[in-house]
Amino acid sequence: MTHPVVHAEIRSADPDATRQFFADLFGWKVASEGAFPGYTFIDTGAEGGPYVAISPRQSAEDEVLFFVAVQDVAAMLAKAESLGGSIIQPVQHVPGTSFGVLADAQGHRIGVAANG
Repeated sequence: MTHPVVHAEIRSADPDATRQFFADLFGWKVASEGAFPGYTFIDTGAEGGPYVAISPRQSAEDEVLFFVAVQDVAAMLAKAESLGGSIIQPVQHVPGTSFGVLADAQGHRIGVAANG
């Protein structure tokens, strides 16, 4: 299986202000509401690019993440731990996908996601 970047997410303490900033800066538009309140998909105007979303933060800090496609989120999080990384956000299930966030040994965070 290849592991392309399939999603990017900006998690913000003030997602409305974040959406407005990037709309004004880049001309991005809110495309649709996501799986939970305040989570919105963004139309960046690029066809075929990864999905982009702006959402409320899901930890103590604002963050920008990209998500890599994997077959099994739990297995990939476990593999990251075995390589000296850590699990930042355990497997979450929302309609149509599951995802989690990991960090390498230096603290760089990325997400992993699987369809289904």
